Amino acid sequence: MSQINLLDLVSNKVKNLKAYQVETVEEGIKLHANENPYPPAPELKKIIQTRLEKLELNRYPDPDCKILKEAISSRIQISPKQIVIGNGSDELIQCLMQVFCDEGDTIAFPEPTFGMYAIMGKGMGLNIQTFPLNSKWNFETKSILEKLIASHTRIVFISYPNNPTGNCFSQNEIQELIENFEGIVVLDEAYYDFSGQTFLSQMEKHNNLVILRSLSKIGLAGLRVGYGIFPSILANEINKVRLPYNSNSISQIAAAELLKNFSMVQKQIDSIKDERIRLLEEFTKIKSINAFPSDANFILFQTCDNGEKVFKSLLENDILVRNLGTHPMLKNCLRVTIGTQEENDQFLDRLKHAIK
Repeated sequence: MSQINLLDLVSNKVKNLKAYQVETVEEGIKLHANENPYPPAPELKKIIQTRLEKLELNRYPDPDCKILKEAISSRIQISPKQIVIGNGSDELIQCLMQVFCDEGDTIAFPEPTFGMYAIMGKGMGLNIQTFPLNSKWNFETKSILEKLIASHTRIVFISYPNNPTGNCFSQNEIQELIENFEGIVVLDEAYYDFSGQTFLSQMEKHNNLVILRSLSKIGLAGLRVGYGIFPSILANEINKVRLPYNSNSISQIAAAELLKNFSMVQKQIDSIKDERIRLLEEFTKIKSINAFPSDANFILFQTCDNGEKVFKSLLENDILVRNLGTHPMLKNCLRVTIGTQEENDQFLDRLKHAIK
């Protein structure tokens, strides 16, 4: 019988990583993962079910996702040749690193931001260059361009709106970055449907711009559907490293029908945006809470006292939010996903109890 030390065989770059932590609870109100709190509309479910009845599960899915690409193309007026479908936009982030970076190359992003940029980059042996956000959760391009050039940065990832701060960065600063950075600028627009702000029109002028989007935030989190919009020549390169059949048949069908019947989803998005306004107003009435403006479907807020204590109190009362307090720039900060009116009311009630 062979008994070897398996950990000795694990790459050091993986040993030094910490896995992306996702808390969950079996029961209670989940306001931690930036999901749509509403299930798909009954009418949309019927449409999808009708399509699924004809599905041949014994066959591989369409490797090119033609129907889904056409649905995306029709909605955003971009050629299907520029679109690549991912198993969530996370997969496309990894593909971008594979295509543009060799081990030891550098990627960059603001800090704090979406944690998977760092985890994927480090896992692939890349160097990480971060630039801290200021007190208004923004950055100045002039102050970071020299660092990007000096470190030979290959890709800059910009979450827009930014997760976890919730804001869209200055359009002027991003514009300056796109125009002056001689590398790839990736705008991760996972929360576009809640902000309405995009740089999609800039793709005709700038061939170093890539835009990522997701359907996870608007109702299909369980099916993992993301897509990237690339210059056509780059889409071909991404497809070289994208795994075959990376998008399953059920996800392709459901995503295409959601996009074709988007008015049903838009009602839910509008409701979330209305609740975002209401929650922000309610936060102003709580003296020991500082809530930051949000363009997304979540709100970052900071407690004046012990954020960990507030987090645990909420959890004990069946409310799960995201605790971000371990990050040095996010001391006593929590992030709450905007839920239904009823969920938000319960959250506010238990938050007030938690900070007493």
